[in-house]
Amino acid sequence: MKLKIKLSIVAIWFVFGFSNAQFVKNHGQLSVQGTQLVDKNNNPIVLRGMSFGWHSMWPRFYNEKAVDWLRKDFNCNVVRAAMGIELGKMAYLKEPQFSKDKIEAVIKGAIKSDIYVIIDWHSHNINLEEAKLFFAEMSQKYGKHPNIIYEIFNEPDYESWPEIKDYAEEVIKVIRENDANNIILIGSPRWDQDVHLPAADPIKGYDNLMYTMHFYAATHGKELRDRTDEAIRSGLPIFISESAGMEATGDGPLDYKAWQEYIDWMEERKLSWITWSVSDKDETCSILQKSAKSEGKWKQKDLKESGIKVRELLRKYNSDK
Repeated sequence: MKLKIKLSIVAIWFVFGFSNAQFVKNHGQLSVQGTQLVDKNNNPIVLRGMSFGWHSMWPRFYNEKAVDWLRKDFNCNVVRAAMGIELGKMAYLKEPQFSKDKIEAVIKGAIKSDIYVIIDWHSHNINLEEAKLFFAEMSQKYGKHPNIIYEIFNEPDYESWPEIKDYAEEVIKVIRENDANNIILIGSPRWDQDVHLPAADPIKGYDNLMYTMHFYAATHGKELRDRTDEAIRSGLPIFISESAGMEATGDGPLDYKAWQEYIDWMEERKLSWITWSVSDKDETCSILQKSAKSEGKWKQKDLKESGIKVRELLRKYNSDK
């Protein structure tokens, strides 16, 4: 009897592990129907995962093994490669080849691990020509893979929506010359808070566009959710490409109640969500301790409070997906 029980447990583990390892194979090419992200079978799909911290500040985590660990242990079905454009000595504008090497390590790791990956132009400013060159290269190299999602402007700060829209249309055109199908994420003013502005004047002429909203639960309350609900009702597809449970500074205590309210809200609406961040900075939102190895295999002692909590959330909500 004990042998049968052990064999059953192994079988369940094998089925779950195999299914988890086949995520993109099972769901394939993503698209947008109305405001909903759907898979190759036109079924609604929710992506849940982790964003790496700025590559220019924490490059050591940008490797294939770390991606594989996030898939296996955190149960991520998507990761976000946040390429720092201006910040840090190894930022893209200063060290473009180093930057691309780091981002491509995560892209290749996600393709190998069969999960989705967001190529994130992690900037608060418009750098149009540099962005066009970068996304032309990335879409040409990786556009054939259904794993790919492009985030073309992380968090515009003081740019107006017309300025962001003009920028986005030029970058989208470059991507679509090489990649007709994969999802493109577009930011909105005030650190992805003012989603009502693109809702009133969305980009037209292209398919499979979504708009990002970012929240930090201890700072951003129901007002932001209500604004986002209104944008969705008006027909704007929303993707939560960065979020967490502390203050918008990335620091301060976790507000578990407010964070769960956001989780419940996203799950009810089938909104995809990414948590910030895989890094070891001395702040609440960096999920790792300094003891954490660069290539994953993190133990409980290597995770900060936010890391323990987000791992729990991802394992819960991605458990049977």
